[in-house]
Amino acid sequence: MIEPAVIEDEERCYRAVSSRDARFDGWFFVGVTSTGIFCRPSCPATTPRRANVRFYRTAAAAQHEGFRACRRCRPDTAPGSPEWNVRADLAGRAMALVNDGLVDREGVGGLARRLAVSERHLHRLLVTELGAGPIALARARRAQTARILIETTALPFTEIAFASGFASIRQFNDTVREVFGANPTVLRADRSTAIRRGRSGARAAVAGVGVGVGETGTAGPVPISLRLATRPPFAGDQVIAFLGLRAIPGVEGIDADGTYRRVLDLPNGPATVALSPAEDHVSAQLLLSDLRDLGPAVERCRRLLDLDADPDSIDELLGADALLGPLVASMPGRRSPGVVSGAELLVRAIVGQQVSVVGARTIAGRIAAELGAPLPDGLVTSALTHAFPSADRLAAIDPESLPMPRSRGQALTTALGLVAEGTISLDPGADRNEVEATLLAIRGIGPWTAQYVAMRALGDPDVFLSTDLGVLHGLAGLGGPAGPKAAAELASAWRPWRSYALHHLWASLS
Repeated sequence: MIEPAVIEDEERCYRAVSSRDARFDGWFFVGVTSTGIFCRPSCPATTPRRANVRFYRTAAAAQHEGFRACRRCRPDTAPGSPEWNVRADLAGRAMALVNDGLVDREGVGGLARRLAVSERHLHRLLVTELGAGPIALARARRAQTARILIETTALPFTEIAFASGFASIRQFNDTVREVFGANPTVLRADRSTAIRRGRSGARAAVAGVGVGVGETGTAGPVPISLRLATRPPFAGDQVIAFLGLRAIPGVEGIDADGTYRRVLDLPNGPATVALSPAEDHVSAQLLLSDLRDLGPAVERCRRLLDLDADPDSIDELLGADALLGPLVASMPGRRSPGVVSGAELLVRAIVGQQVSVVGARTIAGRIAAELGAPLPDGLVTSALTHAFPSADRLAAIDPESLPMPRSRGQALTTALGLVAEGTISLDPGADRNEVEATLLAIRGIGPWTAQYVAMRALGDPDVFLSTDLGVLHGLAGLGGPAGPKAAAELASAWRPWRSYALHHLWASLS
């Protein structure tokens, strides 16, 4: 679709704006100098004159230039740019960490340390690549979190300000007015009016945010209802089925109506989420122990369901292949599911070596039941009872006590020890090559495990497990090659979307 140098092709961007093409939402943002407003490319308002239009890579860049968010198309809640979802360079990794709230928790210095660069170099790079520095990017994220809380809860604005990461109520008020062109009271009143008039459904579909209301002044977890926007086509039921087949008892599960539930281990405490897919969004019902975790919770759910993918580009390439074409045609918009915890995925990957999916789920369930922390009473349900054990907890146990061969248990505790001490970082902000090399240096961890971690924990869209039995059986069933070497050669034509091809092949077995 759009290449990394999208802003250099401004005429192509303007054609997308003129046609109100929703496929470009999140790829770039449109600033209109005559109104001082920035929009999505698909904004239904009258198309501005070409001379009055400026294009920006991020909402933060538009805000930094003094534009405020359109209250009609809600550009701040557009699906995330697939460019940052795919890119594994420094800018892409930095964007992922900012979106997860690292700057709010550890400051710009913490972000620079995670990326092993100086603050000055990081700022210069992000301004060049994204049009805004780390502080501006984090500010845009705080503003979006604040707007969600303003419109979906009845919480006092003081609580919302600090929950969103603002240092003071004055900073909160000033930022909301500057970014959205209205003060918090007006934003809340607008939403209340929409609900009374029965227009909340249509408006929420544009905004990507629902209208659930949390209780004010109550003890215990706070409920938040959201609509997580995505790009159609979206094979949401298939993503849920993939996760459900691997669901760890007590940590995650699926209801009879297809709703996926799981526990989230967030920076400030545990939470739970219920996710229900629709055609162009996912309904999310969150229960948060700490409202400061709203941003990280949303970002991790988006990564889990791969909501920021570019299905048009993926399906166009894979669908043109003689072998994969029928699979893509029968299930357009298939996603490559991620994870909410890299350490949890590492356990799944090591446990899953040379055992079935059902067997790996059983072993992971025993580990979680014996070592996971019980949830607070307000979060416990019949399906969700405890969090998955942390890397620190697992690294400290005797490998022989684990329900698996001793060598595999030793590999698991060694790898998680490196995660616990910070030598390995398992999130989209990590360097994929470094993570893979470090994992492969551990005795008992092979290429399949390292690549599976890269695909799901690090969000690599171009992983192909050529030795995986399911992949080989899937290829054989389609009349493809039978051996790993031939399979790898065939898959080279599916770059850079081999992870999605992998999921098509796995699904073909059922």
